[in-house]
Amino acid sequence: MSEPTTSKPAPAPKPWIEAIHAYVPGKSAGADGKPLIKLSANENPLGTSATALAARGDAQAPALYPDPDSKALREAIAARHALDPARVVMGTGSDELLNLAAQGYAGVGDEVIYVRYGFAVYDIAARRCGATPVVAPDADYGTDVDALLALVSAKTRVVFLANPNNPTGSYLPKGEIARLHAALPSDVLLVIDQAYGEYVPAEDEDGAFALAASHANVLVTRTFSKIFGLAGERIGWATGAPAIIATLNRIRGPFNVSATGQAMALAALGDTEFLTRSHEHNLVERARFVAKLDALGNHGLRPLPSQANFVLVLFNGALTAEAAYEGLAERGYIVRWLPGQGLPQALRFTIGKRADMDAMADALAEMAQAAG
Repeated sequence: MSEPTTSKPAPAPKPWIEAIHAYVPGKSAGADGKPLIKLSANENPLGTSATALAARGDAQAPALYPDPDSKALREAIAARHALDPARVVMGTGSDELLNLAAQGYAGVGDEVIYVRYGFAVYDIAARRCGATPVVAPDADYGTDVDALLALVSAKTRVVFLANPNNPTGSYLPKGEIARLHAALPSDVLLVIDQAYGEYVPAEDEDGAFALAASHANVLVTRTFSKIFGLAGERIGWATGAPAIIATLNRIRGPFNVSATGQAMALAALGDTEFLTRSHEHNLVERARFVAKLDALGNHGLRPLPSQANFVLVLFNGALTAEAAYEGLAERGYIVRWLPGQGLPQALRFTIGKRADMDAMADALAEMAQAAG
């Protein structure tokens, strides 16, 4: 059926919505549609806790609405992190909460700051509410606190900071986080995105929870998508001052975490053996992969330091990131190439199973030597 013709104007989106470049997720297949081993989305290579999988079958009947406040899950999260459950809010993944933070505190005429090579959702969150995104220069692919602070103005309403950062893996220590917060105006919301926080050794924690507990302008977000292996269930959470939590509760989806998601997340929190195994696997295999790439010597491959479950590798020699990406796909692997984020010279490798990491490292060595 042909489209009706009319001279009347059609609904038009707001100009700031038209300026959004939609988020592009990690691919799981090659250009020909052939399924590949997916190491492009930072998913847990060990899968999901058996305890969490068992809880899926015991979840509330799907004909009933879930608990709109995720009460039991919030209490379990609070107990794990020594937080007040009243200061915890749930989201459909931490993505929802990042968007709500911008929506709740910024709008047309305001500015939202994030660091170059930061998480792609920050730009979307800023533009979605009509605010202007402001990108701070990086420091060797990491956060430059002074460069960020130099961009703070009377229009600044929100600062987004991923720690560890995605896609670079860089990490700001506690002292730098505290210095950044202390220099921000009290009416600027600092959002510390800790999607990969569970991969950071306990002795290196960045102090974000303490800042959120003692200040009125800090929000910390986390997710069950990474180390907990529940990416498909879309469960995130955040903690901050009561006024911030109240704001997010006003505008979040009323039943934003499914009954199945709540049950699985609650069970996953209690499976400390799976969490420990996932953490240790990541530490060991990340170090082995980086060591193999470092051993390539002068072929121009530079793995950046990472505190997350991935490594960003720069290709500064004869072998380009694009050629490596295509060569890995031919060998059955899909990783993340990020020219759309200003990183055409880099690939992000999710830390997978040992055999897969070894196979990719060997393939990179072969391709680098062939390229000269």
